[in-house]
Amino acid sequence: MRVTLVHNPGAGAQGEHDQEGLMALLREAGHTPRYVSAKDKAWKSSLDESADVVAVAGGDGTVARVAKAMLGRDVPVAPLPAGTANNISRTLGLAGRHWEGLARAWGEARRMKLDVGIAEGPWGSRPFVEGVGAGLFACLLSDEDPERKLAQHKPPDERVAHALAMLKKRSLDCAPLELKGTLDGEEVYGRCLLAEVLNIPYVGPNLFLAPDSKPGDGFFDVIIVTEAERDRLKNYLETWQENRERLAVLPSRRGKHLRVEWTGFELHIDDELWPEEGARPGGSGMIDLRIAGAVEFLAPDGKKPK
Repeated sequence: MRVTLVHNPGAGAQGEHDQEGLMALLREAGHTPRYVSAKDKAWKSSLDESADVVAVAGGDGTVARVAKAMLGRDVPVAPLPAGTANNISRTLGLAGRHWEGLARAWGEARRMKLDVGIAEGPWGSRPFVEGVGAGLFACLLSDEDPERKLAQHKPPDERVAHALAMLKKRSLDCAPLELKGTLDGEEVYGRCLLAEVLNIPYVGPNLFLAPDSKPGDGFFDVIIVTEAERDRLKNYLETWQENRERLAVLPSRRGKHLRVEWTGFELHIDDELWPEEGARPGGSGMIDLRIAGAVEFLAPDGKKPK
């Protein structure tokens, strides 16, 4: 297969693979690769060249950026998970698997769609793959705690554990926000500690927030936890790892179109604050979330290829 490889050289556990090693790995798997670094400002232009698959060696941020760029193109994306949380690859059943096995199985891999949403606010619009949220996770991303910055230099498993510990801590004192809007025309409102609009089951440090999610079906999963449910949220953060594939313990709804009144509270899109620092206007306005389309991913089933 003709493979365009987008590589984040600084990503995660398998980040020891350099350009030469990655190209050799793909050639040994029977592919004809072409390399581009995700650090290259012109990496998007490489996607215009003909390819059978676009491989992404990196974490959720890199995979999401490539997926958004591939919307509307009839070429699948094939992650080689190397980030901290790897929520997208976990959704596809790829987390923890060796790159060599994944690359060898691309030719026979099933194709799995993931939705790409579009968020529009007073400051502009932006696509997203994982989700959009306010409250607890946005608070975590904006936290300037020196310990959080130090944790970024630790191994991926330790970074996830540290993020989870910080979430538990912030769940005790995170200030609620006033949420008012509509989901597919039905009113949603309340004083919320957490509000997440998700395309996939996982968010943040692998939290399994949307177990009923069916990626690629054109619906969001909307998880809203009110101030009155603070103890419920705290209990969830303390116990969810005991059986992450269990039934949901946090309230959720499904829909295709969410409109929310923004009154200045912090927001995140995927793993970044939105909008960027310095770009946020004063006052208030409406935030509009909908599905823009879907991107196909290759998801090998884990069996040894013939």
